Amino acid sequence: MSYENFPESQSDEGKITKNNSGRNILTAILVIALLATWGYIIFDKNKTRQEKQDLTSQIVNSDSAKNELQRELDDAALRLDALKTSNVKADSLLKTKDKDIEALQSRVRSIINNKNATQAQLDEARRLIAQLKGNIETYTAQIDSLTVANAQLTENNRVVTQQRDAVQKNYDSANQVIVQKNDVIDVGSTLHASDFTIDGIKDKKSGKEKVTSNAKRVDKLKMTFTVDENRITQSGTKDIYVCITAPDGQPVSVDALGSGTFTTRDGVSKPYTKKIQINYVQGQKQAVNVEWSQNSKFQTGAYKIEIYNNGFKIGEGTCTLKKGGLFG
Repeated sequence: MSYENFPESQSDEGKITKNNSGRNILTAILVIALLATWGYIIFDKNKTRQEKQDLTSQIVNSDSAKNELQRELDDAALRLDALKTSNVKADSLLKTKDKDIEALQSRVRSIINNKNATQAQLDEARRLIAQLKGNIETYTAQIDSLTVANAQLTENNRVVTQQRDAVQKNYDSANQVIVQKNDVIDVGSTLHASDFTIDGIKDKKSGKEKVTSNAKRVDKLKMTFTVDENRITQSGTKDIYVCITAPDGQPVSVDALGSGTFTTRDGVSKPYTKKIQINYVQGQKQAVNVEWSQNSKFQTGAYKIEIYNNGFKIGEGTCTLKKGGLFG
């Protein structure tokens, strides 16, 4: 007996072939999935590495930008300090801007010190520093203008001072000339006395006067002199001081009779016996009579009489009284 198994054998081979094909497909799918997974892992790893590199680059760039901003801020601060110390007017001007400057600098510093500062904030810091630099340029121009104006004012003051000094000098010179001229006129206007006559006088009961040199009989001294003509002296009232010195060398001065003191041109205070006033007419001679009676006896000896006007001695004379005889 014989069997034919060929058809059955073909069926088993087909099944085996189908099973192998399924395995191949599954294997291919697994390989593809594995490759895709590896590819994603490699891509993600590269992406992460790139992101880290980008972040590191951003941090480096941020630090570099901050360092540059800090340098620019420091430079601006140095320029401001230099302006403040350049002159008083600069310091005065900047003091009025201190609040604005400090606020601007404070904002820039806060951005620089911020570890997480964004690009927008860094850009803001750059704008603020540019604004600060612009302000510094403006302040510099204003200070330069003030310096020029101050220099011009100083020069104007110097010129005015020179002119004032020149005017003062001319005034002083002119005034000195006037003073000298007035001094000459003043001295030249001083009167001069001449033709002195000085006598002891006895008043008689009849009212008549008798000249005597007997000291016991003398009731008064009578002085006559002439005031010479003077074409410089203006007409008007003139003070004449009569100074009598007794034989004992003491000035004759009785306050109750009008005696006093006056100042000579040497600045010396001198006692006078009697002061009279005359009405002088310019350019004319004038006779003057002066009498002196005192409340005490006259001494024997020489009486010296000096006449003063305008602080100067203008004349003098003497009168000698003698001791009377037995019947004096």
